Amino acid sequence: MGRGIKTLGIAAVVASMLAALPAAAQTPIKFTLDWVFQGPTSPFLVALEKGYYKAEGLDVTMDPGQGSAGTVQRLATGAYQIGFADVNSTIEYNAKNPGKEILCVFMAYDFGPFGVYALKKSGIKGPKDLEGKKLGAPVFDASFRLFPAFAKKNGITKWEHVNLTPQLREQSLVQGTVDFISGHYFSSMLDLKARGVKFDDIVAMRYVDYGLDLYGNGIVISPDMAKDEKAVKGFVAATIKGWKDVIKDNKLGVAAAKKRDPLIDDSLELERLQISLQTNILTPYVKANGMGDVDPERFARSIKLVADAFGLPQAPAPDKVFTDKYLPPKADRMVAQ
Repeated sequence: MGRGIKTLGIAAVVASMLAALPAAAQTPIKFTLDWVFQGPTSPFLVALEKGYYKAEGLDVTMDPGQGSAGTVQRLATGAYQIGFADVNSTIEYNAKNPGKEILCVFMAYDFGPFGVYALKKSGIKGPKDLEGKKLGAPVFDASFRLFPAFAKKNGITKWEHVNLTPQLREQSLVQGTVDFISGHYFSSMLDLKARGVKFDDIVAMRYVDYGLDLYGNGIVISPDMAKDEKAVKGFVAATIKGWKDVIKDNKLGVAAAKKRDPLIDDSLELERLQISLQTNILTPYVKANGMGDVDPERFARSIKLVADAFGLPQAPAPDKVFTDKYLPPKADRMVAQ
């Protein structure tokens, strides 16, 4: 009898000691988007909200960005460890900073959303009609920076650039102060729609449809973060769960974005998300191979295109831009069709 009491007492003491121990330490991660909270980036918010990162041992804080180039700089300075950015900005940075590469570890946009847009009433019908015309765009806009490659591919030899803030870009096209603008397809098309322009009245020239087979945004990591394989793998795995949830239920993503920015237009962001899924994410390659990976030959070609467009001294090697070492197995990356 006394022996049983003694054993019980020890068990109680052990339980008390375990209860007093701190919870398993979570790895702090500062994550930055490329832009504001919107439908297309909502999977990250869903993964955070549902505790997917926490389940991987990660304490993630998530902030909006001010463009992909800014995201890359945030990682380069060590202010953030992981980001979501246009891989083409990463190509440029890595070409200029050998040995300090920012790596893409998950390709989200299998087709880049880059393009230029005009109004049908202007008489512009295709690339050749852009010759000598006024292009309105912020200097940091990815589609603008890649426009020289689009122009070269389509025989456009001259144009005039009008520097605009993102807020004035679509408005300037509607007002007629510029002839065409550049921007992400799912942003410019919907921003024009919000200004009363019907889709049928827009001439959209997506680069992917005119010879520029470029990739778009992906998850990128800092050089120091690349050393923590467990944390990066956990972040990617958790994010994939967020993507799958949003693909299954688009409204779930919009609701998560609205919690961060109550002023967003629900229906507009739902449409933006759906366009991005249809045109950039759920491509034939992704449906066959799952999210996150790249086609090696196509990726190598795209790096050379970008190096030429940006006037880089040389194109970085593909393995200095993208790695698949942090990706889960293909079966875990397959998405609903």
